[in-house]
Amino acid sequence: MNLPSSPPPIEVQGLTRRFGHETAVDDLSFQIAPGKVTGFLGPNGAGKSTTLRMILGLDTPHAGRALIHGRPFRTLPQPLREVGALLDAGAVHPGRRARDHLAWLATSNRLPAGRVEHVLELTGLSGVAGKRVGSFSLGMRQRLGIAAALLGDPPVLLLDEPVNGLDPEGIRWIRTLMKSLAAEGRAVLVSSHLISEMALTADHLVIIGRGRLLADTEAARFLADAGPGASLEDAYMRLTASEVEYRAIS
Repeated sequence: MNLPSSPPPIEVQGLTRRFGHETAVDDLSFQIAPGKVTGFLGPNGAGKSTTLRMILGLDTPHAGRALIHGRPFRTLPQPLREVGALLDAGAVHPGRRARDHLAWLATSNRLPAGRVEHVLELTGLSGVAGKRVGSFSLGMRQRLGIAAALLGDPPVLLLDEPVNGLDPEGIRWIRTLMKSLAAEGRAVLVSSHLISEMALTADHLVIIGRGRLLADTEAARFLADAGPGASLEDAYMRLTASEVEYRAIS
């Protein structure tokens, strides 16, 4: 007997989004598997942030659809239990205290109050939880955004530039965290410009340029196909050389 397979954690099908006459995302399709860190890469203006916003129901596509375990994000009854997302660490009101911000999210999503203290400890913010977010450094705001993403203990995580503003210790911490979350069977989708960091973190790569899919492959295979001695950065630059938004004049 062939049992029906479970829908993928994230599935993007023919996603298209235009802004005026410009096409930001162009008939884009890919799937994200559980148990892996997937690096979502592309030059500036490639459409990565727009794609993440459509997955989360913040932007409406002109064509196609994005699904979380087979359902649009907007139909999820308790979204924080399904998906954790970090898009903009500066989106928290500066006058709100870190613990209060997380407590409000927990209450609004009917999450156990104990999750607040758990994610504060996990992200190293327990000692500053009573401080107002406006006094936080960019790195501390990033940690708070990650704490919010983890609040519902979700099986799917979307992180946009999660190491932005972090010091070397913080970068190593988030790298280890993402790997451990994937090892638990979660699907972790990470958008980043730091190719060297993705070389240390990503199991799988989805690379886009000008809104179109350029590669959807295991990181190890992508590197092997680039030839002996090639780095991930070398392979990425070759693939995206004609897709960059701006080019230097030689």
